[in-house]
Order: sequence, then structure tokens, then C-alpha cells
Amino acid sequence: MATQDAGPKLPRDHTDEGLRVEREKADREYAQRQNAIEEGSDAAINKAREQADEALQAARDTADARRARNAAPVAKETLTQERADEDAALQGERDTADAELRDEREERVHALEALLHLERAETDLRLSGERTHADEALATRDHFMGMVSHDLRTLLGGIALQAALLKRGAGEDEAGRKATQAAEKIQRFTARMNRLIGDLVDVASIEAGRIRVAPALQDATALVKDSLEAFQPLASAQGLTLDVELRGNTLMAKFDHERVLQVLANLLSNAIKFTPGGGRIALRVEPVHQSVRFSVTDTGPGIPSHQLEVVFDRFWQARSEDRRGLGLGLYISKGIVEAHGGRIWAESQPGQGSTFRFTLPGAAATAT
Repeated sequence: MATQDAGPKLPRDHTDEGLRVEREKADREYAQRQNAIEEGSDAAINKAREQADEALQAARDTADARRARNAAPVAKETLTQERADEDAALQGERDTADAELRDEREERVHALEALLHLERAETDLRLSGERTHADEALATRDHFMGMVSHDLRTLLGGIALQAALLKRGAGEDEAGRKATQAAEKIQRFTARMNRLIGDLVDVASIEAGRIRVAPALQDATALVKDSLEAFQPLASAQGLTLDVELRGNTLMAKFDHERVLQVLANLLSNAIKFTPGGGRIALRVEPVHQSVRFSVTDTGPGIPSHQLEVVFDRFWQARSEDRRGLGLGLYISKGIVEAHGGRIWAESQPGQGSTFRFTLPGAAATAT
């Protein structure tokens, strides 16, 4: 069974994309500004030359008129040659000026490109240093979290074991019943703490792009059976009806059983938490195109349309005063589903309940 690492797009990927877009935008603005400056310079030079040509022609016309009135006529060929020589000299000066201007512009462009290259090299160097520092910090955090989570789970396991021993040794009298109830509370609290530790570890893995899943081609029916066995007693205790509907001839999909069971547990526990007594919860599984789609529908209060996307954000909670969790369940569920190559989303209307759906690659998709 192959193990794969996957996850949502990393923050540094967003940074690289933003940097690339900003650089392209800066390059376009630089090119537009450079073209505007050169066009403005060319226009000014052309205007100055037009004025010089007009002044020269006016001077020539004046000279011709004065010569016609006061001086002896000059041979036409001589005058034409003199003016041709003047025009040639003027054109030569203009060609020289144009060549110098082109050289100056090329030097300026090369200087700006070199400056831009140096600025980008400095930015990349600084960004590389910051990333190295961030990677070291993440590695330290992951190592620390791994040690702490292991030690905490070991301690919680010891507490749970002692609670089980107390429960087993409790008598049948009133004191024994109280001891049993206290032991059961300890077991519930340790289970919740263990889940919270697991959630925090999963969040760190998702953010680092290293959420681990081991998908295998299997029947989703067993997954639904495990979910029903786990949550049917809880739903009944809350006065809720939990229905299961399996559609299609085959529900073969490629998934990590324990990880997708974790997703269904998050969705079903949320549905039970937010559905008032007497309500209904439906778990439906069906083949859709080349995927297998899971749906959890409740008859709770529903979710406003502007919150349908943010429900999958970290630490999001429907009610800010509700502290029964950290608001990580849907965020982790999204990371797990996307690590499988699937998609998860929510559909709801206030007052009409909510439906959370997610897809997993089906047998047909994994065979292609």
C-alpha cells in the first residue's frame, strides 16, 4: 500500500505566485514608461528639427529675396550646390546626434536592467534566507510537537488505563456507582484530549503540505457501516434519527479507510451537535461520474450563504460562544479529502438544514 504526501497549496507557493505576478506587472509598467519616455523624446526632437527646418527655409527665402533686390545674381548652380552642402552637413550632424542618442538609450536600458537584476537577486537572496529560517522553525516546531504529542498521549493512555481499572474494581453499592461514573467521565475527557492532540498534529501536517494518506481501492460500504455503528447510539441519545442510503451497484473507491472515517466522523458529529432533538440526519453514498460522493444532510438551522466557504477555515465556529471544540474538524476534513484528490463543499439555506458533500476517486478514475 503506497503512502503519499499531499495537501493544499503552501503559503510559499502563494508568495512565489504573488512575486511572479508583481514582477510581470513591474516589467510591463517599466516597458510602458520607457516607451512613453522615448516616444516623448522622439516627438520633442522631431518638433525641434521641424522648427529648425522652418527657420532655415525662412532664412533662405529672406536671403533669396535680399539677393534678388540688391546684389548681383549668383549662378543658380552655385547656390544649389551651397545649399546641398549645407543640407548634407546638417543631415550629417543629425545622423551623429541620432547615433549618440541611440547609444545613450542603450546604455540607459542596460544600466536599468543591471539595476533591476541586482535588486531581484537581492530580493531572492533575502527571500531564500527567510525561507531557510522559516523551514528551520517549522522543523523545530514539528519535532517539538511530535515529542509533546507522544508524551501527552502516553500520559493520557496511563490516565485512561487507571480509569478503566477503577471502573473494573468498583463495587455494586452507591460508592461503587459513583466511582464508575467518575471513571467514565475521566475516560471521556481523556478521549477528547486525545482527539484534540490528533487534530493539532493534523493541522501542522496540512500546513506543511505533509498530510499522510495511504489510499487503497476498496468498497465504501464497510466505511459507512463503521460510521453508523459509531454514531447511531449518539444520535439516538440526542433524540435524532440517523438514516443511511447506499446507491448504485458498486461503491468501489480509492481511499485511506481511517482517514476518510475521520472525515465522516467530523461531519456526523457536527450534524448531531447542531440538529435539535427530533431532527433527522442522512448519510448518503453514491457513484457520480468517475467518483464516489458522500453526503451528510441534517435538519439543523442551516448556514448563511456567505459562510459556506469560510466554514472550512481554521478555527471557524458557527457560534463564537460555542467552545466545544477548536473549529478544526472541517479544516482537517478538507485537507484529507484534497490529499485523496477529491473535493469537499457545503450546501445550505438558513432554516432548512445543511448538506456537506465530498468526493473520492472511484474505481473507474483510478484505472485510467
